[in-house]
Amino acid sequence: MHSATIPSQVFSFRIDVRDPPKLHFPVFHKLSRITAKGRTLSTKCCLSVRGEGLERFEHSVGDKDAVIIVDHGSRRQESNFMLDEFVAMFKARTGYRIVEPAHMELAAPSIRDAFETCVLQGAKRVIVSPFFLSPGRHWHQDIPALAAEASREHSGISYIITAPLGLHELMVDVMNDRIKHCLSHVAADADECTVCAGTGKCRLY
Repeated sequence: MHSATIPSQVFSFRIDVRDPPKLHFPVFHKLSRITAKGRTLSTKCCLSVRGEGLERFEHSVGDKDAVIIVDHGSRRQESNFMLDEFVAMFKARTGYRIVEPAHMELAAPSIRDAFETCVLQGAKRVIVSPFFLSPGRHWHQDIPALAAEASREHSGISYIITAPLGLHELMVDVMNDRIKHCLSHVAADADECTVCAGTGKCRLY
């Protein structure tokens, strides 16, 4: 057995506090711009870390993904039918293969029912998207509890609960469109919209 002498200078190093190591901080990258009705809307941003050879951008819904659009649920069937119509619109516009409606309470299908329907169609990941405006108690507590209960019956199926609609610039356009249409109806220049139709509520008091 031979011994070797390692020169001490191999282990010597010096830190110069005037030249600290370069750190990589997260930065925001803008995605492609969105154009609607001839106007350019502000872009979304995503988080990435430079220097690691990895930049994370928007991820899409795949063929093995399912989307459950869940609202509160109502004793008025007309309100529940509106969710069905929105789900049909959403599926047609996005082209996603599996999109199902669900009501948090008071009406069927429940989140549990919709979860099972998605799995039966071959979903390996379920995206629960609340059809709610604000992140209140239902988003913080009720929907997560119901989704967790539903997932326990389907081992190996992951799921995520997305943010509610919240503050989004396109919501401004939606509200403005509603306002203009109701004013047009009051002025006898437009029929009632599908929301107000038959209720007699779209009028001046």
